[in-house]
Formats: sequence, C-alpha cells, structure tokens
Amino acid sequence: MVAMNAVGLDAITMQRERQLCIVVPAFNEGRSVFDVVKTAYKSMPDAHVVVVNDGSTDDTGIQAYLAGAAVVTLPVNLGIGGAVQTGYQYALRHGFEFAMQIDGDGQHDPTEAARLLKPLIDGTADVTVGSRWLGRGAFESPSGRRFGMRVLARLVRWKTGGSFTDTTSGFRAVGRRGLELFAESYPTDFPEVGTIVLAYRSGLRIEEVPVQMEKRQYGRSSISGLRSAYYMIRVIVDLLIGSADHRSEA
Repeated sequence: MVAMNAVGLDAITMQRERQLCIVVPAFNEGRSVFDVVKTAYKSMPDAHVVVVNDGSTDDTGIQAYLAGAAVVTLPVNLGIGGAVQTGYQYALRHGFEFAMQIDGDGQHDPTEAARLLKPLIDGTADVTVGSRWLGRGAFESPSGRRFGMRVLARLVRWKTGGSFTDTTSGFRAVGRRGLELFAESYPTDFPEVGTIVLAYRSGLRIEEVPVQMEKRQYGRSSISGLRSAYYMIRVIVDLLIGSADHRSEA
C-alpha cells in the first residue's frame, strides 16, 4: 500500500475526492455526529457529506447541518438498512462515482477513509470493507461477540467462497457498480452481512482493507447484550436458509 500523508490522502485520492459522497446514517447521534462530520471534512475536504437522519428524536439533524453536512431527514426510523440505502440513492442521483458509509456514533475514523477509497480508484475492487481485525489498531470486542463474528465469517465464506474477517463492519465504500446495485437493492435486515453476499452474487469484487476503529463515543449500541445474541442467531439462520442474499428494495 502506498504511503499516506498525515490526513490519509495521496495525490490520486485527493483528485478523486470531489467524486466521493460520504454517507453518515444517524439515529439519535446528536452528541457525536457534529464531530464525525467535521473530521470527515478535515480528512477529505473536497468530499460531499450527507447525513441521513433516520427519524431521530434528538438534535441529530441540527448538529449535522451545523457541521456543514447535507441532511436528509426520514420521517420515521427505517433502521440502518433503509438509512444507508437512502444515502446511496442520494449519492447516485447527485452523480457521484464513489460512496462511503461512516457511522454517526464516532466508531469509524474518517482519517482512514483513503484506505477504503484507494482500491476503488485503482480498479481492483467494486466494494471495500474496513476490517478492525487485520492488524491496524487494537480494537477489543467481548469474547462472545467475537466468537459470533468468527461464525459469521465462516458462513459468509461458505456462501461466497471469499475470506472475510469482519463481516459486520459498517465502514465501507463502493464504486459506481456497487453504488448502482445498493441504491436499487439493499437488505433491510442484517445489511452488513447481507450486502457482502448480495455483492458477491451480483458479480462485484469485494476487498477487505485494514482500518482502525474506536468504541462509540456516546450512548449504547442498539445491538448489545441479549439483542446481540439474537442478532447473531438471526443472521446465522438467514445465511443458512439462503435469504440473506435475496434482494430487497426500499
């Protein structure tokens, strides 16, 4: 991988920034979304940031606007799948060549964005997935959840033939083919895992990229405790019976 400068950009990436739409799905992330947007602009000043305010009941939309992002506010909470697909549809309709998903909770580091973008620019991938388990940083996850992630990785490998270490990562980027696919069809349930299978079934090239991630800045994940176990079981069942690769349209 070519060396990056302090903000993670090489000359080629800087040239392509204007073609990039950074999609930030956010539900009640008013305490963190301002910093996420500001850091995204600091890392990629010429990119376009859109925050999809997924029916928040706090000031998420206001904070995103104050930070300089375009804001699309959904009247009801659609969940992560609907919010992300809305962002992809926005990017496609506005003529962007690349789109990148960064969560609004501060877990994804926008300074790592160039690592996800470079394989798309080089033409070696259509979809990139940021993995926290490939040697950058020291992200820690509860042992039970990590075990579930390993199980999902094995099942996704069985479904696709590809080797993935972080199938639940939402830190992703797509080129034009991926953008067109996900704007049209996007899993509403378990989208992180489902989109890998969907992309594979659609003939897209998927590449994992080592990235650093942090713990969410505020609040609590919607998938934690018993909900985390339930999530893992549902995804596993979905993969086994084959519905995780079905296309679902918003």
